[in-house]
Amino acid sequence: MPPLDLLRQVSRSFSLSLAVLPRSLREPVGLAYMFARAADTIADTRLVDRGQRLAQLEALREALAAGRALPAPAGLATAQDDPAERRLLERLPECFAALDRLDPADQARVRAVLAIITEGMVFDLTRFPGEDASRLCALETLEDLDRYTYLVAGGVGEFWTEIHVAHRRRLARWDLPLMKARGLRFGKALQMTNVLRDLPRDLRGGRCYLPRVELAALGLAPADLLDPRAAGRVRPLFERLLRLTLEHYEVAWQYTLAIPRAETRMRLACAWPLLIGLGTLELLAGSRQLLSPEARIKLSRAAVRGILARSALTVWSNRTLAADAARLRRRIAV
Repeated sequence: MPPLDLLRQVSRSFSLSLAVLPRSLREPVGLAYMFARAADTIADTRLVDRGQRLAQLEALREALAAGRALPAPAGLATAQDDPAERRLLERLPECFAALDRLDPADQARVRAVLAIITEGMVFDLTRFPGEDASRLCALETLEDLDRYTYLVAGGVGEFWTEIHVAHRRRLARWDLPLMKARGLRFGKALQMTNVLRDLPRDLRGGRCYLPRVELAALGLAPADLLDPRAAGRVRPLFERLLRLTLEHYEVAWQYTLAIPRAETRMRLACAWPLLIGLGTLELLAGSRQLLSPEARIKLSRAAVRGILARSALTVWSNRTLAADAARLRRRIAV
């Protein structure tokens, strides 16, 4: 398995969830994450021509589907400003070797979820042809937004469910289709949080995930959102999407509370992102700077540490976890 120190360098938040997972799950889940992060790095390397990035992303997709290794993308690796992301691309062959050592069933699950995630990245690169606000484009409809959130995150919830059921005997009685559907909504909840939080930055990168049709109904064009003063005008759509996101969170909590109490590690790995995500939505709901690129909507480290500490004590109790979630939900005024 790729070393956890590299995982910590490319994602501190995910490395927390990975470290708390049962040992048998760390390798397949960790590898899926490393490949997804490598693909995301390829897609986002703006110093390299978009066509070359798409070609390299398609090559990665084909290699994963065919069960063969892909050499490290040297040109993309050297273009990285972040040393951790450069090392990740340089060590991509190690990830393929580790994938080949997995149990065949786990290999198939990892390859399947990566096919979905990378399809989402190809969708993103082709739907948004520009790199800055001068070529700003928007998704067309709410259905497009829903498809995007499935591809980049909903499928991860399905994968997470399948691989846990395969490895944890206490989940043998789970209704797999039902829990996969809930896991899908779990992933969408977290991705929608990202969409709403990152709106100003994405706009200046040429991407508007708020659908054009919905903006037009408010008398807005995507370019209007580049002006922070348009926050009041877009607020009705923002709040509508916030309510949709909270509906996803409700299902995600149903998923988490259905995890047997003895599966403490899995419960923690699910409760942490949900509690942090709800805290982030609270900040967003109360912000008057939804469109300001200078605004940093992010929980403080102290707040995150508090969530981790409290949940470590309450994770066994459905009543307490549900009460914590309900308290956060009540503080989100929409």
